[in-house]
Amino acid sequence: MASTLDRRYFLNTAGIAAAAGLLSMSNQTVLAADEKPRLRKALKLSMVGGKGSLVDKFKMVKEAGFEGIDVDSDQPVEDVKRAMGESGLIVHGMVDYVHWGQPLSSPDPAVRAKGVEVLEKCLRETKLYGGSTVLLVPAVVNKEISYEDAYVRSQAEIKKCIPLATELGIKILFENVWNNFLLSPVEMKRYIDEFQSPIVGSYFDVGNIVNYGWPEHWIRTLGSRIGKLDIKEFSRKIANEKGKGAGFGVEIGEGECDWPAVLQALKEIGYSGWATAEVRGGELPRLTEIAQRMDKHVIQPYNA
Repeated sequence: MASTLDRRYFLNTAGIAAAAGLLSMSNQTVLAADEKPRLRKALKLSMVGGKGSLVDKFKMVKEAGFEGIDVDSDQPVEDVKRAMGESGLIVHGMVDYVHWGQPLSSPDPAVRAKGVEVLEKCLRETKLYGGSTVLLVPAVVNKEISYEDAYVRSQAEIKKCIPLATELGIKILFENVWNNFLLSPVEMKRYIDEFQSPIVGSYFDVGNIVNYGWPEHWIRTLGSRIGKLDIKEFSRKIANEKGKGAGFGVEIGEGECDWPAVLQALKEIGYSGWATAEVRGGELPRLTEIAQRMDKHVIQPYNA
């Protein structure tokens, strides 16, 4: 007997084709006919060190050479708005960090309900900041949560949020992480398209893929479904010697991300928009170093 997932897939095939057409126009910045794609440089608020106020931290990020930032839902809205106004830094989106502790794949309906509540909170706050996306890890698979249950449950919960996201004009972008879920670009493409909505897409993390694939392959398969980028590095050699997590302990440009190949793939799909660092942070000297590495290996080569 065919699985629930198989039946749903074949029943939705016709709708998926229409959704893919919508996605091709939705998740990236729309460019004028004579405008070439470009990358905009940002980082995560979680990377910013120091004991100063949020205003001080935003000013530090701006001084380091960044244009934008991803924030989280733990920050008071008025504090974020004040920091934006005094620093000139753009909050381009939010990260829904509760997706690990309260995953939308949980077997507990109360846990899933809390996950939906926080996602909706992020959507509303992102709108207040003038941002455009919320980053979401859609599901977690483990010994207690099967792959198929994660797939079905997460889609059902995310669909509850699509009306609000559509009303606000804020996209829900799924990040590829080490969550034992959506392990190939073909599957992630299918997962996105099954929503049949341009309000969902991919927040593609370049470095997270390197342990088990090649970012340029994923970029070409996901295409215009990619709404934003996370930028980090990874070394398979170090991961093999010291453990998988240690693979992230290399600077941008010194690991096994083939940045020329990645940038070529991004140009092929016409990507234009935010490239957000997600690496070990710190205070001004460290943030400045990260900005300079991004400029050298990612931003300037792409924008040239």
